[in-house]
Amino acid sequence: MTTKLDRPLKREILIDEKAYTLTIDAAGLKLVEKGHRNGQEASWKQILDGGSGAEPPAAG
Repeated sequence: MTTKLDRPLKREILIDEKAYTLTIDAAGLKLVEKGHRNGQEASWKQILDGGSGAEPPAAG
């Protein structure tokens, strides 16, 4: 049995000795360097379509 993704799931990961926060939610994935607001985002549709999966953060 699987658990529904009804709220964001956040985890910290290290990449090249830098801390990042990975957020997984119903919309997709977001990877942001710790202490920053903007990062890389990918929607589930982008991932399924086989696109690059990453787009620049939205302004605002």
